[in-house]
Amino acid sequence: MTRTEARTLLESMTQSASLLRHMRTVELVMEAYAEKLGYDKEQWAIAGLLHDADYEAHPDRHPNVIVEHLLETGNVEIANAVSAHYTKWNKPYNTELDKALLACDELTGFIVACAQVRPEGIATLEPKSVVKKLKDKGFAAKVERDEVYKGAELFGVDLNDHIAFIIDVLKKNREELGI
Repeated sequence: MTRTEARTLLESMTQSASLLRHMRTVELVMEAYAEKLGYDKEQWAIAGLLHDADYEAHPDRHPNVIVEHLLETGNVEIANAVSAHYTKWNKPYNTELDKALLACDELTGFIVACAQVRPEGIATLEPKSVVKKLKDKGFAAKVERDEVYKGAELFGVDLNDHIAFIIDVLKKNREELGI
């Protein structure tokens, strides 16, 4: 699957601007991690782009609809990562792609939320501010903090370094993302 095909598939299932932006942010972060770690940038970016593709159209079947499509089209590794991007689904984390998607999903969304409440947006956001907000259960209450911590642990990254990496990626794309 090409990224163009992935975007077309995503847009056929998702209309929400905020959800589309979330998937774009995770796509960018996953691509940057693949480049940093020496993995297939397209594969990792597509996993980030499609991880919630069926969430809006099929919330009761998420992520099974997109996973089935990925399996049918031969994108097994991406399908496995998408099927495991939430620890409570009890899927195995066999590859770095699986672990990276879990580590980047919730935290990237949380960092965007942190940026949105700042006058300067992402431009001046620092990891210590994100860590402080993670402790505030009332802020971005739908973000599951245990997913953030477990993701970083499984991916084998220091949480502060991970946050700094994501902020840096988002800063480079802040105009496109509106943050």
